[in-house]
Amino acid sequence: MQITMGLRERKKAETRQAVHEAALRLTVEHGLDHVTVEAIADAANISRRTFSNYFAGKEDALLYGDEQRIRLLLERVRTRPAEESAWRALRGAVHDRYCEGDGPEREWVVRARLAKRHPSLLARQLANHANLERELAQVIAERGGDSATGTRARVTAAAFLVALRIATHMWTEEQETRLLCEIMDDVLDEMARPFDRE
Repeated sequence: MQITMGLRERKKAETRQAVHEAALRLTVEHGLDHVTVEAIADAANISRRTFSNYFAGKEDALLYGDEQRIRLLLERVRTRPAEESAWRALRGAVHDRYCEGDGPEREWVVRARLAKRHPSLLARQLANHANLERELAQVIAERGGDSATGTRARVTAAAFLVALRIATHMWTEEQETRLLCEIMDDVLDEMARPFDRE
């Protein structure tokens, strides 16, 4: 039974990723306003009905990569050393993800630029981030320490995600002339003053 569930979940994840990639490719080629859910479904080789089982609309399909990126960040924060403050755990998780390897994937750049050009996509992205912000606040609260209170955990999570958004926008505006990691460090240093206390 577990093997069957594992295969089923893997198949669902593969379908979500295929739909996301199709949505991203079509949007880059034709522009968001000229891409329909039907076209995305056709490109992903699924039915319109199947598309609806995975995503509420084309914006959600496009932003699936952002959601996965932040979920990976949540997992990395959970595995950081328990003695780190919440802010340091957040910074460490970002550093591990974006400063140690090859940096962010090209899709991230594309999604960031698309969101800046399309208000409907930006609105959906902000709504997704609000949901993920609550999850991140819960992870921070679970770590305990001085960030364990509900208010402090929520403020820390919100500030951190805003800092990441600002850094990403600056990076795309600068045409990637600096490393994203460098810009993130600058923005997070600025944001850290009220949060990075022992």
